[in-house]
Amino acid sequence: MSTSSSSNPEIANSVRTGAFNTNVHDVGSSKPGQPPVLFIHGSGPGVSAWANWRLVLPVVSQERRVVAPDMVGFGYSDRPEGIAYNMNTWVQQALDLMDAMGIEKADVVGNSFGGALSLALAIRAPERVRRLVLMGSVGVKFPITQGLDDVWGYEPSLEEMRKMLDIFAHSRALVTDELARLRYEASIRPGFQESFSAMFPAPRQRWVDAMASDEAAIRALPHETLIIHGREDQVIPLQNSLTLSQWIPNSQLHVFGHCGHWTQIEHTARFNHLVSQFLTEADEAP
Repeated sequence: MSTSSSSNPEIANSVRTGAFNTNVHDVGSSKPGQPPVLFIHGSGPGVSAWANWRLVLPVVSQERRVVAPDMVGFGYSDRPEGIAYNMNTWVQQALDLMDAMGIEKADVVGNSFGGALSLALAIRAPERVRRLVLMGSVGVKFPITQGLDDVWGYEPSLEEMRKMLDIFAHSRALVTDELARLRYEASIRPGFQESFSAMFPAPRQRWVDAMASDEAAIRALPHETLIIHGREDQVIPLQNSLTLSQWIPNSQLHVFGHCGHWTQIEHTARFNHLVSQFLTEADEAP
């Protein structure tokens, strides 16, 4: 593992995962018997692990070791020429990362696209996952929303980024000119838009379907699972989380009112408390 000396907070450690390097934040420490927490980001334009989890990692890392990678094709991980951007690739990257970092088992927190990946990871390697947190999760089939179609179809401009932020957040107060400018600039960094546009070309319903896990496999998951959703989410329908809560036997569902797709940003303190409490309960279980 190498550590970047860059002043950019989005760039952290570089870890070799298979044939490419993954940019990963690795902070905090766990007590004996506590697994690290693996945070997997969503799939918005210009996203990175840091942009997605910047308000969460400093809090959770006070109690646990937290690991937050940029999945291949996103953020500051490598973008290998000819790589297939699909769930198999991303699941393998997650497993390679855990192996490289000496993580036998982790609690896994997935946002949106990251929720679909977390589900797929738990299905493929159930012994590597202790508990699951799924936030505004993909992973089941649904008719693509206009919001998600717009997000995946993003064409870089400051005005388009403002529209994206309006889709993500329920409260307009969060959608500042400064945030729009920062996210727009992130979306046009070298290689970012090229890989992003290559992942989800139209028609985009097929990518929703491709991220879905088999119903029987989801129903067979033994893991304790916390499912979180914003009631006013325009990107991923609340019905997704209702379905997951019905299918996953050991699950609980928390719906945030006055909340869009950015639960961890729109209700940061409550989100952090809810997740920390859920994971701590697992530590204290007999």
